[in-house]
Amino acid sequence: MDTFYADMHVHIGRTAANQAVKITASNELTLDDIIDEATERKGIDMIGIVDCHNPSIQDELMSLINRGCAYEYEDGGIRHEGKQVTVIPACEIEVYDSCSQGPLHVIAYFPTLKKLLGFTNWYRDQVKNPFLSTQRIACSAKTLQKVVYEYQGLFVIAHAFTPFKSMYGSGVKVTLEEVFDRDKIDAIELGLSADVEMASYVPELLGIPFLTNSDAHSTGKIAREYHALAIEKPTFIEWERAIRNENDRYISAYYGLNPLLGKYFRTTCYHCRTQKEQGCRCPECGSEVEVKGVFDRIIALQESQQKATFKNDTSRPPYYHHVPLADLPGIGRRALEKLFTSLGTEMDILHRVSDKSIQGALPERLAQVVIAAKRHELSIEAGGGGSYGRVTYN
Repeated sequence: MDTFYADMHVHIGRTAANQAVKITASNELTLDDIIDEATERKGIDMIGIVDCHNPSIQDELMSLINRGCAYEYEDGGIRHEGKQVTVIPACEIEVYDSCSQGPLHVIAYFPTLKKLLGFTNWYRDQVKNPFLSTQRIACSAKTLQKVVYEYQGLFVIAHAFTPFKSMYGSGVKVTLEEVFDRDKIDAIELGLSADVEMASYVPELLGIPFLTNSDAHSTGKIAREYHALAIEKPTFIEWERAIRNENDRYISAYYGLNPLLGKYFRTTCYHCRTQKEQGCRCPECGSEVEVKGVFDRIIALQESQQKATFKNDTSRPPYYHHVPLADLPGIGRRALEKLFTSLGTEMDILHRVSDKSIQGALPERLAQVVIAAKRHELSIEAGGGGSYGRVTYN
């Protein structure tokens, strides 16, 4: 088996015709720009585009195939011939049905354009605007799961722990079974404020695979979180087998931000963003309105699911706290370009290039920052209330 790196949650900002898709995403996030960034700078082998419900994006994918720039694998996935990256077409969808406490996001992945088109023909009658990203669907979560499976899709819970528009942040009180059919959940995407250890505190998640993805809204954020796959080739079916740990295929590692870097790690005051004790008045402004942190929510879930002790799921792949090169202290645009020009892609630099080569490409102090990141030796200051944490190096 070979190792392939996958980031399966990347948005489209605009179509090639400059039509908006994800309003909050960068205008640079076109299909072509994503493919360029993923291959030329990041070194990602598989990328999930989660706005492929849009008819224009479907046309762009078909155009790549018709022009001979790409082809569909028999086992699923669209392989770009020149860039050597596999695109997995997907749709991020908002659910807010009679069983949920608030809106939450899910992602449906499809093996082929034919299956995607079949699904989106149904989907367009279920949403108000089929051209924009992450639309709220009219049907129940369980109906959506059933239809995704009818088109041989994979159903994944998106950024499951973030305070807003997520399963545990706003969607359910205690258990996922309030909203979903557990047997039709293929994986849980952890999101930027949780890692495997934290998520494993939630008893009901035992046995459900995890994923780490970037949820990129700009090209620079692609692969800020990703996962490594031990598979034969980068196809949809091989990815599915790895998720399910079948036929000797498996997820070999998760790479994600240290949860302390996430915007919603600890509970903070809604108004002034001061970190505070859950359920108490803000010590700075006196407000009782709060944004519940992911850490505090996970502890509450553990208690509400009536499990007194935490048992680590040792069958999970290792989770490595990862800091993207662009976020390292002192590593500016000039240093990044020198690294890419001299040593290759970000995956090369973080996983394949020797420390000595890094020292040969950068001044000593900057080289030591990159090496410390590879060794997971950087210091972290916690984030919360919508502000990211900070990476420091002494």
